[in-house]
Amino acid sequence: MQDMYKTLDDFIRYMYDKRTGSEKTADSYYRDISRFITYLEDNKIGDFSDVNKDVVFDYVEVLRSGKISRGKISNSTYARNLSALRSFFRFLNERHICDDNPFVQFRKVHVEKHLPDVLTFDQVERLLNVFDLDDPLQVRNRCILETIYACGLRISECCDLLYDHIDRQEMIVRVIGKGNKERIVPYYPRLNELIDLYVSMYRNDLADRDFPYLFISQRKGKISPRSVQLLLENARIKAGLSMTVHPHMLRHSFATHLLDNGADLRTVQELLGHENLSTTQLYTHLTYDRLKKAVDSAHPHAK
Repeated sequence: MQDMYKTLDDFIRYMYDKRTGSEKTADSYYRDISRFITYLEDNKIGDFSDVNKDVVFDYVEVLRSGKISRGKISNSTYARNLSALRSFFRFLNERHICDDNPFVQFRKVHVEKHLPDVLTFDQVERLLNVFDLDDPLQVRNRCILETIYACGLRISECCDLLYDHIDRQEMIVRVIGKGNKERIVPYYPRLNELIDLYVSMYRNDLADRDFPYLFISQRKGKISPRSVQLLLENARIKAGLSMTVHPHMLRHSFATHLLDNGADLRTVQELLGHENLSTTQLYTHLTYDRLKKAVDSAHPHAK
């Protein structure tokens, strides 16, 4: 009998090594696949090679019914489960653990894409201006948030940013994104000054000579996504913002503010590292909505 959970651990490690998804995606995939393994064990199936289309159809029916989850699941959760299991069985095929991928027969579920939440430029400035630049720790925290906003980074990309990948003379940063894909993002002079301040006031005092990452925790390790979330939440409270704010909103705001100020869609796609233009096009809808609301509220004939 296979140690199916060990195989799952190998798959999650493979995801991290290949950078095929964020930490959040890996956690979700682990839960989704663990649920499937539990189902297999309950039905006395101890080997992935014994999973056929009948087993899969039965599992999908039970999954959709909500019998093995906390009530019926949404289309987006269902789609993620199928994606997780398709990817997992693709991994099993590559490792010759089983020959078939019974999940490829399921069509992708259409999931309506919601417009991303963004901050206005003034709200971003209010967030960034709460930090005391005479305090080394607050300089670091401001630098983290401004780097995410200035370069449109995912939170994982910011935490993984290497010190050597910042070119302060040319004011560009090399970002290693999803799928280990590299992109070059230029940034503005204010961030350059802030990075210089952070390095001199904080990083140089804590980092060992061979510490590779740009941002360092108080324990002399790599900054964690959770730490970034907490410092952003504290900044939100100090800035007096009533809405929920998460790090990805700074990335959304980066894209929206560029489009609002005349950047073309292809350029924003490249800066964000989107594989498909359709993903970037979500921001154009957001920009159009904002423009329409402005006309509706301000144009005399709209009254």
